[in-house]
Amino acid sequence: MKVRLTDFSQKWIELFQAEAEFLKNIFGDEVIQFEHFGSTSVRGLKAKPVIDMMAIVKDIHIIDTFNEKMLSLGYDVAGKWGIKGRRLFRKGGINRTHHIHFYQVDNPEIKRHLIFRDYLRLHPEEVATYSSFKVELAQRFETTSEYSPAKKDFVKELEKRALDWHRKRSENAT
Repeated sequence: MKVRLTDFSQKWIELFQAEAEFLKNIFGDEVIQFEHFGSTSVRGLKAKPVIDMMAIVKDIHIIDTFNEKMLSLGYDVAGKWGIKGRRLFRKGGINRTHHIHFYQVDNPEIKRHLIFRDYLRLHPEEVATYSSFKVELAQRFETTSEYSPAKKDFVKELEKRALDWHRKRSENAT
């Protein structure tokens, strides 16, 4: 898939909210809450215009029973897609608009994703650096299959700073 990198858009928040409402009608009480995460959830951050949504659920195995329904609604069913305990649905085909990541309420990936999001939201200097790095990569790589692995080490280091920040904040709060 071609790398589509754009400036932050307020529309992304609206798209997240609309999709969350739509999915609440499908999954009902199985979903505890929805979270907007990833680059489209951070003001000022350049992003591929694909809304990353997290659905925190009571029982991840029940989500598998919705596969046929989601297919009928135009979602790709990607299963775990390399992450144990996750179920991923993708919307929009080649012009993908949403990734919906389902995690059971006790999955540690939830906390990691949300800490990273919150760190970026509170650190505009990191957002500026990350955006510049993304632009540089998008100029070097045409496809997401090249672009995504190229940013992996940078993101891991940024995530490490986010987790350290969170740990220090937690220690100071006690």
